[in-house]
Amino acid sequence: MSLINLFSVLALSAIYFGLFSVGTAFNITTILDKQPDFSSFNQFLTQTQVANAINSRQTITVLAVDNGNAASLSGQSADKIKAVMSLHVILDYYDTEKLKNLPNKGGHLTTLYQASGLARGQEGFLNVTKSNGGIAFGSAAPGSNPSSSLIKTLASQPYNISVLQVSSLIIPSTNSTNSPPSPPPPPTSAPSKSPSGSPPAKPPSGKAPAPSKGKAPAPSPPNGEAPAPANADTPTADTPTASPPASDTPSPMADGPGSDSAAPTADKAGAPALYVNRLCILVMASLAMALI
Repeated sequence: MSLINLFSVLALSAIYFGLFSVGTAFNITTILDKQPDFSSFNQFLTQTQVANAINSRQTITVLAVDNGNAASLSGQSADKIKAVMSLHVILDYYDTEKLKNLPNKGGHLTTLYQASGLARGQEGFLNVTKSNGGIAFGSAAPGSNPSSSLIKTLASQPYNISVLQVSSLIIPSTNSTNSPPSPPPPPTSAPSKSPSGSPPAKPPSGKAPAPSKGKAPAPSPPNGEAPAPANADTPTADTPTASPPASDTPSPMADGPGSDSAAPTADKAGAPALYVNRLCILVMASLAMALI
């Protein structure tokens, strides 16, 4: 009995969930296929894959326009068409009764365009207002006005999907100016001026070598004056020549200042060498005498 009860519970659950899924599922393409006057709008939804995004939702409202009003999108870029189509999909259920019960100040509605993450500022929202007993929709972007009026309900599946006909497409004022605000000509003019300014810079470069040649002879005299202070320093080198052991040095001293500098260094190095040689000779002589 327990197994039979278990199978019966599972069967009832499957039937319940099956009926629930059938009751909540919808297809915007199928709904609009029944409306020939909206074939262009339906085609744009399919081409931009906005239809798939609509069908994946459980609660949605679609603001559709007839073929005559949808024709203005022909020839536009795929991104532009997708943005406009996404702006006509409200992420909540609104039928005519719910819209009429809105407060007099209207409401702020979130669209699929806002959910896409591509909207800038308030572009992804719609303002809905009540005026003269009617309902109007417009972009919430700054500078936009309610320009599309509610006409009638095309299809409705309460709390799941509502398809409403509106009088015209809703396009944010900033969307129409998205492409123009890219003016690269001013920056390009700047580089064009740079080459024209470059030629005047060349003449100063030609004048530069002239002063450089004039300055070249100037440093030569200080080079010639360099030996003079060198000669003045030589007397300081003469002082060590007064040492008694350097008896051979007087002759090179008279030869010139250049030999003066080398003479004292040679005397200092040779003096200890002579002492060492003499000591070696004395030691060898003493050893020889000892051996004898």
